[in-house]
Amino acid sequence: MGKKTEELLKEAISAYPFIKEIKEIERNETGHINDTFVVKAGDGRSYIMQRINDFVFKNPREVMENIIGVTQFLREVIVASGGDPERETLNVMLTETGDPLFTDSEGGAWRCFKLIEDIVCLEHASSTKQFRSCARSFGGFLRRLESYPAETLHETIPDFHNTPARLAALKRAVEADVMGRRSEAAAEIDFILSREDECGYFTTRLASGEIPLRVTHNDTKFNNILIDKASGEGVCIIDLDTIMPGSALYDFGDAIRSGANRAEEDERELSKVALNLELFEAYTRGYLEAAGEALTEAEIDALPWGAKIITLECGARFLTDHLEGDHYFKTSREGHNLDRARTQLALVADMEKNWDKMLAIVEKHGPGRL
Repeated sequence: MGKKTEELLKEAISAYPFIKEIKEIERNETGHINDTFVVKAGDGRSYIMQRINDFVFKNPREVMENIIGVTQFLREVIVASGGDPERETLNVMLTETGDPLFTDSEGGAWRCFKLIEDIVCLEHASSTKQFRSCARSFGGFLRRLESYPAETLHETIPDFHNTPARLAALKRAVEADVMGRRSEAAAEIDFILSREDECGYFTTRLASGEIPLRVTHNDTKFNNILIDKASGEGVCIIDLDTIMPGSALYDFGDAIRSGANRAEEDERELSKVALNLELFEAYTRGYLEAAGEALTEAEIDALPWGAKIITLECGARFLTDHLEGDHYFKTSREGHNLDRARTQLALVADMEKNWDKMLAIVEKHGPGRL
């Protein structure tokens, strides 16, 4: 942590009077977007301090309005079901003036959450059982928010899962080629553009009402679930910055994209990239168990499309960022976003090879078959 960052962090901490003494500060290196720190106070309590990336989130206040609205709603649902709202949803801490945001001397936006104790946060599921548990967490999240008015939420990143818009952004990046990287990514560009007709899958069906508008998390990676140390079950869904109106297919698809790949997200050896059908089935079963009747038949039938289109879209996003100079996703090596894009597209290709098997798994675990 650089000196300037440390100074700004301490400036932000000073806005929260309940943190009377700083015992220790640890930087959390996971995540591509925000700067995250664990602050251990002198009284034994710990807090999460985050500086919101205002390049990605142009209006941090709208981000926080969404988070507060959803977490307050969840608290009521959790209490009504006999749960523990201090552990089962995020708790936003307010500044001395009652504000969920603090603006530092350089204009940076900070927020604070109470740290949930006795949990672990893992990068990947270590078993099909654990991945199925992950699915139940996100399926339950969707069900708890079934009656929340999704249309009242801000779009914290406009067109986040508007796949045609993502494709248009890629085309602009290809045309501009500001970094001179187009030629090295020619095969990846052609792969995506050859599937242009499929890119409107979500937008067309949402517009027609074939699939309903829902509150969606939009970043359903395994490490966005806090897991209870004692039970091993998911306790709380975190990283709510991209809570927005959308489709359940977004969340199902991103979970499969990030969790059911046999390789790492940035694997360079593409022969290792493949859809793990055992994990796909475990997640499908767990998600449908928890979401239950909250999902429509049309949504259930389209789950494999959620996995494919979100993976294709993510590949386009990584590739666009690579072509534009890596200003969105954090990178740790030259060509990192191109590696990520290649992995996503290899996964799409493997999904296409296993398409009939994916459809059969969804059919097997659909309504009346659990």
